[in-house]
Amino acid sequence: MTVKKPPAPYLDLSEKESTCPVCAVASVLSPAALLAGWRRFTGMLERLAPVIPPLLLRLVLAYEFWEAGWMKLHGENWFQDLSFPFPFSLLPADVNWALATALELLGPIALVPGIATRFVSLALMILTWVAIASVHWPAEWHSLPELLQGYVITDEGHGNYKLPVLYLIMFLPLLFGGAGTLSLDAWWAGRRTDKATPDCGTSEACPSGADRRPTDLDR
Repeated sequence: MTVKKPPAPYLDLSEKESTCPVCAVASVLSPAALLAGWRRFTGMLERLAPVIPPLLLRLVLAYEFWEAGWMKLHGENWFQDLSFPFPFSLLPADVNWALATALELLGPIALVPGIATRFVSLALMILTWVAIASVHWPAEWHSLPELLQGYVITDEGHGNYKLPVLYLIMFLPLLFGGAGTLSLDAWWAGRRTDKATPDCGTSEACPSGADRRPTDLDR
């Protein structure tokens, strides 16, 4: 008579692995998991790229120029002793003062919501260039190391063009890329695109399928 052995208890390997802390950490830190996580992270950054960076640039630059304009509005004109580059050298000091004050106050008002951002950025970049040439550039320099001594915040006798140069660099993304998604510029551009796209459904007014708006049958 043959005696059958009792069956061995069923071993659930997946459950054992799931309750193993070392195995769980190893699976999370595996190269494939790390690579997938990095791709998700960079994908999120790419989605936020047209939203967060331009918005922060607009807000920071708006604050800096508003502060300068507000000080000019409530201060005395100190442009009389400055030498401005052409064509601003043709204007009286009072006119240059009024232009700088107005641009430093109106520019930030447009930058915060993102109105005419490229135009405003270009105008403030020109203002910054004039400020560098007339105020922050060293009076004289004879070598590149001597010129680089002026790349500081506080003037120590060699100029102090560091901050306005940083402003120029910060304006470049706004000049080339615009205000970003979270702006009135983007909202207006979207409205213009909607108006320019013919709502022709399946009519022959849209010869190509790419130009035709999707209908309920397409969704």
